[in-house]
Amino acid sequence: MNDEIDKLILTLLQNDCTLSVDDISERVHLSRNACWRRIKAMEAAKIITRRVALVDPAKVGCPLTAIVLLRTSQHDAAWITKFHQVLASMPEVVSASRMSGDLDYVLRVRLKDVPAYDRFYKDLTSRISVLDISASFVMEEIKETTAVPL
Repeated sequence: MNDEIDKLILTLLQNDCTLSVDDISERVHLSRNACWRRIKAMEAAKIITRRVALVDPAKVGCPLTAIVLLRTSQHDAAWITKFHQVLASMPEVVSASRMSGDLDYVLRVRLKDVPAYDRFYKDLTSRISVLDISASFVMEEIKETTAVPL
């Protein structure tokens, strides 16, 4: 990212990636070609990693969010590789983070309902060994964004 114009382009794309290059160039006061070159440069530099459609989870049958907290007694490379493979194969896991402190991992899981969480729990714990697992269910989403502050 080179300057304020790149930040503005990124802000526009984070809010609506369907904007045409013409629309973006008009809003940032650049020529179409200059704007296109900046976007392509940010894609090449992996600043823009992909363009996606955001889906309303409730409207596609996944209204429940579970925050799953994991601790493990295993930290060797084989366990970590298997854990990554297991998570990659579970589409209901929408984010996974390795943590510092008392917890080892935090998962954000999208599900239909509590029985679906129970199935997820049984599937996960049958495929990978964990020391402790607990979950909290989101009652209200106050803020949810994919935008990175610039």
